[in-house]
Amino acid sequence: MRIMAVFAHPDDEIGCIGTLAKHAARGDEVMLVWTTLGELASQFGDASHEEVTRVRREHGAWVAEKIGAQYHFFDMGDSRMTGGRAEALQLARLYATFRPNAVITWSDDHPHPDHRMTAKIAFDAITLARIPKIVNEAGGAPMPPAPDLGSAEGVESGEDVQRLEALRDPVRFYQYFAPASPYPEVIVDISDTVEAGAEVMGFYHDFYKWAWTKDQYREGRAAIGRMAGPGVKYAEHFTLRVSHLPARPYLD
Repeated sequence: MRIMAVFAHPDDEIGCIGTLAKHAARGDEVMLVWTTLGELASQFGDASHEEVTRVRREHGAWVAEKIGAQYHFFDMGDSRMTGGRAEALQLARLYATFRPNAVITWSDDHPHPDHRMTAKIAFDAITLARIPKIVNEAGGAPMPPAPDLGSAEGVESGEDVQRLEALRDPVRFYQYFAPASPYPEVIVDISDTVEAGAEVMGFYHDFYKWAWTKDQYREGRAAIGRMAGPGVKYAEHFTLRVSHLPARPYLD
């Protein structure tokens, strides 16, 4: 199984890091994707864009290594995302390369516009990636290679990009739980990987100087675990963008 987590800023992935670590430990391929560098974080002060890129690449590499994942950064502009076709097409080409079976992203109603726009393009890109003429469109000229801002082996030339194979396999689309969502809820038991999540949370805690602590992180996951029922110590909470869950042989 291949899972891609698509978020706007480094640290957004904390809400699913236990799930990603659990899948990676099982042997699944996992890729963390950020649509921006989060360059407006006040911790960067007046640092140049090149310096921000360097630091964020280090952040992405650290988190990815911690959970056994690949990573990729886009540079769509912190708090400047529009949710438009050009942004979705960049992601669609990455879908066509990595070929995820499942995507995890933000909910549709988060207050931060980059979070909403990232969820929008993550969903739109599924359709764009299905259409060969779109995912390979170049206006008659070779497409430039994607910038190398991640860990995965990237395309080497515009010639390579033109040969992308459309992704037509089903992609399950998971989003962070939101009470207003009309979609079915999914809870994942992360009791075995909650400490990996706590370490990632602590990594960002040290960078951002958050008041939020590792103990508070664990308690939040424990609260979801209690919702899931007996025997689930820690869990993460999502919705699945379908009209209903698949049929099961018996009621639980």
